[in-house]
Amino acid sequence: MPGLRSILDAGLAPRPFIGNPLLTPFITILLELLRVNRDSSLYPEERRIKFADKVRVEYDFIVIGGGSAGAVVASRLSENPAWKVLLLEAGPDESSVSDVPVLANHLQQGSFDWQYRVEPQPGRACLGIKDGRCNWPRGKVLGGSSVLNYMLYVRGNKGDYDGWENLGNPGWGYESVLPYFKKSEDNKNPYLARDTQHHGTDGYLTVQEPPWKTPIALSFIEAGVELGYENRDCNGARQTGFMLPQATMRRGARCSTAKAFLRPVGDRPNLDILLESHVMKIVIDPNTRKAKGVKFVRNGQFFQTFARKEVIVCGGTVNTPQILMLSGVGPDHHLRNLGIPVRANLPVGQNLMDHYGTFGLVGTLNQEVTLNEKRLLPYLLPAIIKYTKNDSGPLTLLGGVEGLSWINTKYANISADRPDIEFHFSSGHLASESGTVRAAQGVTDRVYDTLYSPLEGRDIFGFLVFLTRPKSKGHIKLSSRNPFDKPIIQAGYFTDSEDMRTLVEGMKFALRLVKTKAFKKYGGKIWSGRKMPGCEQFKLWSDDYLACLARQYTNTGYHHVGTAKMGPATDPSAVVDHRLRVHGIHGLRVVDASIMPTVPSGNTNAPVIMIGEKGSDLIKEDWGFHQ
Repeated sequence: MPGLRSILDAGLAPRPFIGNPLLTPFITILLELLRVNRDSSLYPEERRIKFADKVRVEYDFIVIGGGSAGAVVASRLSENPAWKVLLLEAGPDESSVSDVPVLANHLQQGSFDWQYRVEPQPGRACLGIKDGRCNWPRGKVLGGSSVLNYMLYVRGNKGDYDGWENLGNPGWGYESVLPYFKKSEDNKNPYLARDTQHHGTDGYLTVQEPPWKTPIALSFIEAGVELGYENRDCNGARQTGFMLPQATMRRGARCSTAKAFLRPVGDRPNLDILLESHVMKIVIDPNTRKAKGVKFVRNGQFFQTFARKEVIVCGGTVNTPQILMLSGVGPDHHLRNLGIPVRANLPVGQNLMDHYGTFGLVGTLNQEVTLNEKRLLPYLLPAIIKYTKNDSGPLTLLGGVEGLSWINTKYANISADRPDIEFHFSSGHLASESGTVRAAQGVTDRVYDTLYSPLEGRDIFGFLVFLTRPKSKGHIKLSSRNPFDKPIIQAGYFTDSEDMRTLVEGMKFALRLVKTKAFKKYGGKIWSGRKMPGCEQFKLWSDDYLACLARQYTNTGYHHVGTAKMGPATDPSAVVDHRLRVHGIHGLRVVDASIMPTVPSGNTNAPVIMIGEKGSDLIKEDWGFHQ
């Protein structure tokens, strides 16, 4: 079917169209209307980039990975017209359909996703997920995971960055990184933008609240206020509180880093961007320990190009350690076991962290105030027209996420504004639609049929409850010397018992939220008609039952960090220094989420963009370029 083929090429996963064939013609219409109505003369961000058709022998800088950080780095370094910059991206260009916010779920398991899965964690986590392996979506597309994510613009907590500095990383405290958050930001909400101490309005990255919301979204905020929390800008002076989401969105559409940082500069003569270019290894001189260049494959052809100044790895928390280890930078014993010559014995792949938790809790309502695919289907064509003509309507929802909050459990230091739980409030759940979220999460048929299928057709909502600063850590290793083989991901969920105790307290807070007047006005209740399979022996809503629920329906927060940790040479767990230079290797830096020493207390896309901005300035300073 040509319509379905074009949809899959646009990055959408096939599962929802199999579950509900009626979606195919609607998405085909959406594609055509976007083509007609989003003309590049009116929407400059829609203009196509002039991609390189050949590779130079040598560049000043080679940037590996055109994702959330790499797009920023390539854009900023090419501001110097004397520098030749090559950006290598393994995936294709983003599409007009990937820009549609409500379709965020549909992009997971599609052609823009690396489709990683963690190793099984028997008895500990992901027990109700197929094969016991939680999915870890990562962007394989220009713009990286900023094309797959839910567009939530969250900076984290001041204490996160002050903590980085205290670990021996000067220049990474909150007051030092705040200007880089503001540098990127173009905030379109007047009531936020007037706080010039915390927000910027002149950056490439557009930030705004979604223009449309369901009634239940406001109930989430009101419920938080009922329980003593403030409705506040959690990216401002304090984090603890509730808010409607701020999003990387422009004119009702996703504002990825490709759209924000690359499309305005894609015709620079000194910037070459190569898509579908899979990096095999970094070439490192064994005598000088200098990164000389990169080997990569494109369209079945092998290429090698050289870097006069630096190779900059921006592959992300999974791909960066894989590339480094394939290049001989990593744990000595692991590389030798695979027959890879060691260029630097460093703990690459260790220190893996993620905001993880559970999406197991679901609530019911007795009024039509949420997203429900079957009910909305007859109104989908008008919604498509409203979106493509007026940049508004339900298609601007952030994959269903309509509320955010940071709360304190009994384990948090309330006086320090260091909340230990984050909530994503969703105006829908697994049974709200034809299988998109279910496929993306990998929930087993047993779990779905037993616990969630009775809710099909009803108005329901969900809470993604996750830890802001988990103690548990995992690691990443190579599965082989083959650069096309996926690495081994050991997530390490619940290896520290404190994580489960904190998460259970967060889940108990969710139960309290649903008992507030704000939810009761719509007949809100937590679904208690069935128990989670595997948890039948526990009393419903007891601590043991909630812990079991979390072990069965474990969920990633999509915030994987730390596998090339930033720290001084005296830190045995560090891979890069505070200027992001790889210890022991000249001309090689890492600029992405993998350098984070600890995971920030919130969604990681905005912090990664900040790292891209600051990392670019560090590189410019070191090579004597001052604007």
